[in-house]
Amino acid sequence: MKVIHNVENDSLKSFFTERSEDRGRFASQMRTQILRFGETPKESGSFTGTMHRNGMEFKTLFTSNDEKVILEEIIRGEKASLEDYNEIISETDIPENIKTVLVSHRNSIKNVINNVPKMEEAVA
Repeated sequence: MKVIHNVENDSLKSFFTERSEDRGRFASQMRTQILRFGETPKESGSFTGTMHRNGMEFKTLFTSNDEKVILEEIIRGEKASLEDYNEIISETDIPENIKTVLVSHRNSIKNVINNVPKMEEAVA
């Protein structure tokens, strides 16, 4: 994650690294679930598109060295992801094993959002 090079704060570097690892893990877990149904994972779609757009918005910040601005943008992306997960989970026709994975991802994102005050203190 390029943004790591734009911050000096070790707590933020760790936070950004963890977010990147989470997203990779989430994608891998969903790819596995899709393959279990005998389907080929798509590289596009509303969920993937949203994740990509969020990532692209992060990239626009890479020229900024303002740690607070970078953190705010990443948290905004986390909140957008949470909304997407809530919408997908509310679908009634999702198989239970996939819903379980999605709920786990959503709960992880909620935990990040709930810990925002700690991260804000790190850049204050």
